[in-house]
Amino acid sequence: MLQVARLAPNLLLEARDLVAQFIASQFNDDGGFADRAGNSDLYYTVFGLEGLLALREPIDAARVAAFLAEFEDGEDLDFVHLGCLARCWSAVGNAVRLGDGSNVGETLGLSRQAAELIVARVEQYRADDGGYSQSIGDSHGTVYGCFLALATYQDLQLELPDAGRMIACIESQRADDGGFANGHDFPLGTLPTTAAAVTALRVLGAPLDKQIGDWMLTQCHESGGFLAMPDAPMPDLLSTAVALHALSGMHVSFEPVKERCLDYIDTLWVNKGGFYGNWSEDEIDIEYTYYGLLALGHLSL
Repeated sequence: MLQVARLAPNLLLEARDLVAQFIASQFNDDGGFADRAGNSDLYYTVFGLEGLLALREPIDAARVAAFLAEFEDGEDLDFVHLGCLARCWSAVGNAVRLGDGSNVGETLGLSRQAAELIVARVEQYRADDGGYSQSIGDSHGTVYGCFLALATYQDLQLELPDAGRMIACIESQRADDGGFANGHDFPLGTLPTTAAAVTALRVLGAPLDKQIGDWMLTQCHESGGFLAMPDAPMPDLLSTAVALHALSGMHVSFEPVKERCLDYIDTLWVNKGGFYGNWSEDEIDIEYTYYGLLALGHLSL
């Protein structure tokens, strides 16, 4: 995702600096990035770091690392925030490797022992069917749970155990309409879930049915952007970004909807430097701003 998001300035042009300034403005003194209430939050810190990396902006990696160190090995975190902790440490490492970090010490980073403790906690969320759920002790995993678990292992550069059972769990959640649902026996798929399924299956080397790409393309709104589900009232930026990313990963052309999507994203742009999540939003944040960068990166190709 980062490599593609780095192409967004090709379309942003002079607006690139406004986006960089907005994301940087969300960086708090404690080393975390602000949620919509202004409080430092691991989830939003993921998008703040990824956004600055995408724009090749400097990151005070030592300050971020001090914020992350407060969470230690994630003992008090839930499943989603364990993944966020891993992704943030990975982003700090990327900042150092790509030369975007400042005040970087030789020992900056997450120890192997702490990384193994994080994935040990992730394994507590492994369901009976071999997938992962957001709750401990579930019989069935979910697509979203599998996607997050896989991403956590990747971010910590550790090998996912028993990948075959994860593949089977994801494939079992194909909905009746051809997409994927975040659970079993649903008639309709959702686009974010389908994009997560496609991305996870592709990374795991599982074969992908071309009809999944066809299904995703049918979710493009007539005015541009992608719907989260077939009966959604309007498209949204998250669904649009992850749909483009998944289609690209499957080598399915989205050329027929490209101009519509560019027009749609333009309607969400705010000259304060961010993007609204959809037409009904009246507040910008760094999460949707990052999705704007990801979508524009794909549309610039």
